[in-house]
Amino acid sequence: MYYVGMDVHLKTTSICILDENGRPVKRKTIHGRWDKVLSYCQQIDEPFAVVYEASCGYGYLYDALSTMASRVQVAHPGHLRLIFRSKRKNDRVDAEKLAKLLYLDEVPAVYVPSVDLRQWRALIEHRQSLIAKRVRCKNGIRALLRGQGIQPPKGLWSRLGRRWLEAVPLNGALLGIQRQTLLAELSMLDEQIKQVTAALDRLAASHPGVAVLRTIPGIGPRTAEAMVAYVGDPSRFTRAHQAGAYFGLVPCQDASAAANRLGHITKDGPATVRKLVVEASWQVIRHCPAEKERFERIVQGKKDRRKIALVAVAHRLVRCMVAMLRTGEVWREAA
Repeated sequence: MYYVGMDVHLKTTSICILDENGRPVKRKTIHGRWDKVLSYCQQIDEPFAVVYEASCGYGYLYDALSTMASRVQVAHPGHLRLIFRSKRKNDRVDAEKLAKLLYLDEVPAVYVPSVDLRQWRALIEHRQSLIAKRVRCKNGIRALLRGQGIQPPKGLWSRLGRRWLEAVPLNGALLGIQRQTLLAELSMLDEQIKQVTAALDRLAASHPGVAVLRTIPGIGPRTAEAMVAYVGDPSRFTRAHQAGAYFGLVPCQDASAAANRLGHITKDGPATVRKLVVEASWQVIRHCPAEKERFERIVQGKKDRRKIALVAVAHRLVRCMVAMLRTGEVWREAA
């Protein structure tokens, strides 16, 4: 059995191969795209296990290497302290250290979702990027009106509001060109978001986990589908508190002896899910009396604690949603 460590980049990949005793038998640097790396791995004449760091495109490599290697592990880049805290760091050294971690079975592995799940996640992120572009476009239109001292009416983005935008007089032909391009971009983004949302609705309708999470008062389809897509296999969380840490909703901690210092939340994991859950927490507080009571208890009547209380509610929601996905139970109102 060989143990292969790879430091993968887009155009250069360093490979180190260890034998069954942990001794290096081959070191190689491949200059070229990933197809050359896969061709080289196919020529390894012994059964082998392989490890590399997670980066953009790690799913493609995982699927390709799984067809030829007996075991494939993807290492978490942020947990590879042996590499990042080293005084001597280069691609060849990193590949050898990865191979040694694989040999010792000490790789901090990440969860690799299926192809369908990765595509679902990518579509969710694509919709979020389209929404961000639309927000920037709307801000550009408002800035244009503000620069002319024009007060827009209510319902600016409705059909009547857009007719008003097209007809409102501006001081200069150049500003008219800017307005037309912004309105054209806004219409294009609206249509693209509509198409992506329709595709996501079809995916969500075919997954029972989305329907289970939507039984929570205030949780909409976008939050539910994001949780289902990023949780993947809920059984990988042995405890509910691990879900809060995975989504970065637990505080940073620096504890020693009797001192225990807690800071801001870690913000690890997928930022999109964290954002959606925190936004949905406002609606859950509004529609769920038990969560509203918990929110008010943490606030303690102080306005500067509202964000802290909101994150606490979001943390609890994440734990509850993972438990619901694991058991298939619907939302039960707490006493």
